[in-house]
Amino acid sequence: MTRLIFAGGFLGAGKTSLLFEATAILKKRGLTTGLITNDQATDLADTVLLGHQDVTVAEVAGSCFCCDFKGLRKAIEKTGKPEVIIAEPVGSCTDLSATLINPIRDMMKTDLSVGPLTVLADPARLKAIFEEDDDALHPAAAYIIKKQLEESDIIAISKTDLYTEREISEISGLLQKNFPENEIITISSKTNSGIESWLDCVLSRDDAGKHIPDIDYDRYAQGEAVLGWLNCLASLSGNKVNWDDFTVRLMKALAGEFDNKKLHVGHVKIIVENGDRYISANLTGKSETLTSRWSAGTGDRAEMILNARVEMPPEELQKLFVKEFEWVAGDTVKVHINRIRSISPGYPKPTYRYKK
Repeated sequence: MTRLIFAGGFLGAGKTSLLFEATAILKKRGLTTGLITNDQATDLADTVLLGHQDVTVAEVAGSCFCCDFKGLRKAIEKTGKPEVIIAEPVGSCTDLSATLINPIRDMMKTDLSVGPLTVLADPARLKAIFEEDDDALHPAAAYIIKKQLEESDIIAISKTDLYTEREISEISGLLQKNFPENEIITISSKTNSGIESWLDCVLSRDDAGKHIPDIDYDRYAQGEAVLGWLNCLASLSGNKVNWDDFTVRLMKALAGEFDNKKLHVGHVKIIVENGDRYISANLTGKSETLTSRWSAGTGDRAEMILNARVEMPPEELQKLFVKEFEWVAGDTVKVHINRIRSISPGYPKPTYRYKK
């Protein structure tokens, strides 16, 4: 029987990094693994990045898992019945226990066993929530994060390598006080701290979907709609271009514009591939949150996917992106945009919703 694990959490919490490292560990353990990504539109950087782990990656695009249960079932089938499937819901999605965990345990129990629902929590976002800092996070977005935490079986404090032990201890204490029924753990995908023990837990325990909070769907919809979503797929060419330098310069240019305009950033993700080589970069807030990993090296051609989730109208987000993209490319890099789409998510309408 296949073990299905959901790793949720708000935009920029580190879900994809966790899946990347967890997949490598599962492979070392000799377990066959499939991954499922999720987004409101096609062309997802996460799907491409995770594909470099040489596992089957299925994608549910155009809607969150809970609003496209049929699409999720097809994605599960596409993974080919591995021993473990890890699924990454859309970062702005909540109500997973009611709309995914319990329906799956009821309707697919002969094929799947479901592990505890894990919600990753970025310490920076947690601080903004507990301090009620509207300058760092829109109140409706904060509402989504609170509901994600409330419904989880496991809250995983992520990015612990960026904070002191005292800071993590303080955050853990606040979580335990506000969510006493949830297990609190700590992980770092950069150092791999806590990931082995997390896998042991979600592979063995069956206490999934215990918490079904009340959800104000109007407020939930508002929390998703405050963000403009942009996905872009582009082909790049030039003469011996340093693709790492190009990628970082583009992300810095975008981050600078968001900072100048004092815009809340959910996340901006980019992957640039030069054959088998690639660089991935992420922005989860102000400019100082920008990180990059791996190297695409130097070459004449590359493929790029960029996903941006920023608190601004989607059409304005697209204009800003195209302007900065063209400015960074200049006369050195020729850009051909294959697809670009900017949207604002619609009202969430789950296929199923189980009650308490």
